[in-house]
Amino acid sequence: MTGESSNEIKHETTIFAEPIFHIGNFTITNALLNSWLSVIILVVFLMAVSKKINKVPKGIQNFFEMILEIGLKFADSITGDRKKSEKFLPICLTFFLFILVNNYLGLFPFVGSIGFIKSAYGERVFVPMFRGATADINTTLALAVMAIISSHVIGVKSIGGWKHVNKFLNIKSILQISKRIKKDWTVILSAPINVFVGILEIIGEFSRIASLSFRLFGNIFAGEVLIVSITMLAAWAVPVPFMFLEIFVGLVQALVFSTLTMVFMAMNSQVHDH
Repeated sequence: MTGESSNEIKHETTIFAEPIFHIGNFTITNALLNSWLSVIILVVFLMAVSKKINKVPKGIQNFFEMILEIGLKFADSITGDRKKSEKFLPICLTFFLFILVNNYLGLFPFVGSIGFIKSAYGERVFVPMFRGATADINTTLALAVMAIISSHVIGVKSIGGWKHVNKFLNIKSILQISKRIKKDWTVILSAPINVFVGILEIIGEFSRIASLSFRLFGNIFAGEVLIVSITMLAAWAVPVPFMFLEIFVGLVQALVFSTLTMVFMAMNSQVHDH
């Protein structure tokens, strides 16, 4: 019994990404490798497509131009301004493609099945070389932070740094108390309320980061665990419907993340009163 247990190899789906190797003090995880693979796939594919661009579109160029036009119309429904749509769409489309490729890579056979065995706490554990990057909370959290920071950068560029900062700190309301108090004494009450609302806005920004990251992570991670569990119970035919479900979920989650990012950009590009 002792010999059998020592030869047993554990293969567990963990919440955290497993380290593969180190470059100095920098840890390379299997989720990070998967992210790099996604970037390579996108770069190679887009470079190949860009070489075939003609003034008169045909073939696959027609398809991508149609997708781009649909994307612009969808962006217009959020921003209400074609100029804003043209500014925001490249960023949001980048998020969409990166998340979509990562979501779908997690469904490929080599992701999670190719790896090595390491000893940990007296046990032999299988560590996959690749892991779906969006099934790692570190990746989704980084994407969410980038999305929110991008929305604030756009806000500063669109309405100016002073107006954008006043959305959250409401310094303007405090400074105007001495000027407006003679005409309207209620400013003593409204100004602190505006400051409190600004604090709530700051808390709301952190909640946006949490909602963006945990929504994406939770759906993709849960889907991978479900497929692994179903595959272990019945490896033939039964997992197929769940695979198609995950293809749909992967598309929806990429669309939700990029759409919400555009909504936040559109909100920050407007003056607070609007």
